[in-house]
Amino acid sequence: MSEILVLAELTPTGVRKATLELLTIARRLGEPSAVVCGDATDDVVARLGTYGATTVYAVSAPEIEQFLSLPKVEVVVTLAERVRPAAILITSGPGGKDVAGRVAVRLDSGLITDAVDVTAEGATITTTQSVFAGAFQVRSEVVRGTPVITVMPNAVTAEAAPAQPRVESVDIAFSDRVKGAVVTSRTPKGSSARPDLADAAVIVTGGRGVGSEAGLGVIEQLADALRGAVGVTRAVSDLHWAPHDLQIGQTGKTVGPSLYVAAGVSGAIQHRAGMQSSKTIVAVNTDPKAPIFSIADFGVVGDLHTVLPALVDEIVTVSEESLSRALLALIERAKQVVEPAGAAAVAALLDNPTGFETPVVAVLSGGNVDPLLLSKVIRHGLAAAGRYLYLRVCIPDLPGGLASLLAEVGAAGANVLEVAH
Repeated sequence: MSEILVLAELTPTGVRKATLELLTIARRLGEPSAVVCGDATDDVVARLGTYGATTVYAVSAPEIEQFLSLPKVEVVVTLAERVRPAAILITSGPGGKDVAGRVAVRLDSGLITDAVDVTAEGATITTTQSVFAGAFQVRSEVVRGTPVITVMPNAVTAEAAPAQPRVESVDIAFSDRVKGAVVTSRTPKGSSARPDLADAAVIVTGGRGVGSEAGLGVIEQLADALRGAVGVTRAVSDLHWAPHDLQIGQTGKTVGPSLYVAAGVSGAIQHRAGMQSSKTIVAVNTDPKAPIFSIADFGVVGDLHTVLPALVDEIVTVSEESLSRALLALIERAKQVVEPAGAAAVAALLDNPTGFETPVVAVLSGGNVDPLLLSKVIRHGLAAAGRYLYLRVCIPDLPGGLASLLAEVGAAGANVLEVAH
């Protein structure tokens, strides 16, 4: 089976989600191999292996941090000439497209950008692109050289397929051409509880219709209720109501979330160019003839300052009900619930967390604990349960990812009494 090279992107907390999506696609096409330009720690390698990487090419060199994209270009080109992959996959974005274009030129190969799907039929690799504001789907294939393909974030759902990757350290003799532009300083991006626009599965965007900088508050409230990112149009950015790095469109960022909510957005072609590959589009606008409605899957003709707050209230209500059900289901899954509480007490705790003074101790044992369910409880429930919820976990074969989720319990305000693998 031919190798598929995936250029991995790292974040301060590990591997970027978009890279895991590329590995998921790569498994359809051949044998996934991840190229790590940077520190390939044990955690990074394990994460890549969880999503199917059979080989991790680790390139650690000072040039990668000292210069711009050219060192990565030479890494990918060197490996491509050595292993002759069936395809090279890179995440779409300003940096990814820069690398992909240069790699394609040096390999004398065809380049396809902003793919929303990649499939294989025999030896032929076919891509799908969303064009003309999502009105058409284009299927393409590279007919010259090794296909170099950039894939939109959120184009597919990352699916785990555990493998034991082989780690190969690669030494690259960088040419003088990579030293044309030097990085003189770096300023870390300010931290935010919201996901990055490029990786967000949900984006709520405000246009000129928000009316003012203060009017963006309802956009932020809905984004937070949906645990999504905030975006704006060029008009909002030009009016200095929001920073430029939140702008989506032809002169801003290109995104492809699962859900895109456009509120007060007219839907000019320049904006649609940046969000046309979104899977589901919801538009809210007072003008029934606004162009955004022509590409929206769902539309509301109304004032966003009335519609969005009502939507936030509904989401919060549903979330609280879902939390109660999820926590009760978790307790019922446990082998036992020890003194002094049962499911009724947990329900009372959620209804009145400040008035419940006796701790709830849930003992989880066996191998049937659903990590996703526990994740929901940890991420969404402990803010309500606070210090009154204790978990004692005794699971022989701890499912992948569960240990890291349990580590979040303490940060969320509860306590783990014991974790026995």
